Amino acid sequence: MHLVSIAIILGCQCLRLHCTQLSALPPQPDQQLQQQLLLLLERIRLERRYDTILIYGRAPCVFHSLLQQLEVPTVILAKGSSHSDWDFGSDPLLLSCGATAEQEQNSRTLMKLQQARRLVHLEADVSPQWLCEDYFAREQHNVAMLHADFATTGSFFSCRCFKQENHVQLTLQDSSLIYVQQFRNMQGASIRSEADQLPPRAMIYRDVESGKFRMLGYVANLVNTFVERVNATLELRDDYEIGLITYHGDIVNWTQHNLLDVAATLGTTMLAENFDYLSYPYLTTSYCLMIPVPAPLPFKEIYTVIVQPLVLGLLVLFFLVFSLLLIYSEELSWRDLSLANFLLNDRCLRGLLGQSFPLPANPSRHLKAICFLICFASIMTTTMYVSYLQAYFTHPPLEPLHRSYADLRASPYRIAIHRRELNALLKGRNLTTANGTNLYVQDSWHNFIQLRDFFNASYAYPVTRARWYSYAEQQRFFKRPVFYYSSDICIYRQMLLCIPLRPHLPYRDLFEEHMQLMQEFGMLKFWMGRSFFDMVLLGLSSLEDYSVDKPDEDALYLRDLTLILYFFLAGHLFACFVFSIELYRGKAHREFHPPQMTKVLLSKI
Repeated sequence: MHLVSIAIILGCQCLRLHCTQLSALPPQPDQQLQQQLLLLLERIRLERRYDTILIYGRAPCVFHSLLQQLEVPTVILAKGSSHSDWDFGSDPLLLSCGATAEQEQNSRTLMKLQQARRLVHLEADVSPQWLCEDYFAREQHNVAMLHADFATTGSFFSCRCFKQENHVQLTLQDSSLIYVQQFRNMQGASIRSEADQLPPRAMIYRDVESGKFRMLGYVANLVNTFVERVNATLELRDDYEIGLITYHGDIVNWTQHNLLDVAATLGTTMLAENFDYLSYPYLTTSYCLMIPVPAPLPFKEIYTVIVQPLVLGLLVLFFLVFSLLLIYSEELSWRDLSLANFLLNDRCLRGLLGQSFPLPANPSRHLKAICFLICFASIMTTTMYVSYLQAYFTHPPLEPLHRSYADLRASPYRIAIHRRELNALLKGRNLTTANGTNLYVQDSWHNFIQLRDFFNASYAYPVTRARWYSYAEQQRFFKRPVFYYSSDICIYRQMLLCIPLRPHLPYRDLFEEHMQLMQEFGMLKFWMGRSFFDMVLLGLSSLEDYSVDKPDEDALYLRDLTLILYFFLAGHLFACFVFSIELYRGKAHREFHPPQMTKVLLSKI
């Protein structure tokens, strides 16, 4: 029994010594690779934090062995693609178990993960140069890769887009960044663009020195400054016809089909099915009608405009009150009160009109006070009336503005619109057939813009407020404004305008960052403020006065005094009516009190 116990103790000691020797051995290759990978992932996290990991590829894979040691949420896509859209608002890190492990077929996920950082484990027969070219062809540029000897050497590769060699070799001990913003210096690479030549946002002109086409405008300037900032080359086509306007919808379609990189035009979010081809909003504006300014009121209607019904009612009330006060204050009794004396008090009427009137020989204090009030009221009313009359005769007020589509239908103006714009608005139900009964539809976009730019006052035109700024600036040089911007008749009261971008543009984030900086530092406002003068500089607009110079009327005609004559006639008829009532009442009074009865009463007294 003692021998068995001694044998067990000796066996345990031997096993312990064996385990001690095993622990003293160097790490196995798999453990060393895991340690190196964890160090690499930690370095990537220190450069820019990631909060989600995606692993593409099937097991066995070097990245699957790290699952228990990763401290962030991890998604495994064994088939190389996701079935649903990537809707996580996170900054992911993509790990691929081979050069062909990532085979993402979901277009929405591809776009959302385009700028994500990628780490690829290469097979022995795959070269870093080929892999970088493959990812560059997919518009994915943040790629790093490691070979099987990474566990022993600690070296790996990172793709560089605009270098002579498309990759660099790094080690864990290097201080260089693994993932860099490669498009901050594009080394003269071309950016394809197209200007719609719609003033003032993007206008084409030929540079005198170089003979090449250049762009100018508050949209073109944004593209130009971005090209300069990233050290790129602006690529424009060579067959421009200067002044020929291209429909912006065509340019948007070219951008959607990857024919352009950054378009020098504006697209709207209102009719877009998705925003893959639109940038961050560049402008917030409205889309309303510019309507011809109404004609001035004729002189014969100015008299009715001056005296409002409320003011006229107050004047009549003052007249009646002053008339009663004059009748009573003359003898402090109501003996002289009569209908004619109350309604047609000549002294009160002349006093309110600023004319003189007789007073009794010895007026009382009450009568003097009433006369003072009448004189003060006459000064106020006549001064107000004469000032309004002189101002309105010098600059007559305008006829009422149009406030709705019903007012436009009742007016002689028609709404001029391009056919493709009309179809888009009808499709989006922003314009109904009831509102579109008085339309003038143009098939040519260029002709429609020319019609609007020459201020043809036979039509009303839909226009954005951003474009209206230059029209308003141009009308400052007119003798009188021709159009006004109606905030009451709008197709869109708020509309977002964006720059069309290629759907998988790899430097979209840099472009949108540049756009926000231009907005923040006031460059957009500055460009829009000088847009009209840029148009004049390029000969696309002029300082010509397009307002119709109507001859001024230097004299009043009889037709202009018809309302005054009507009031004069109505006043005389009313006075005759009151006078006849007084005659009738006097006759009735004499019949009720005959003269003989009066004599008898006097003899008795």
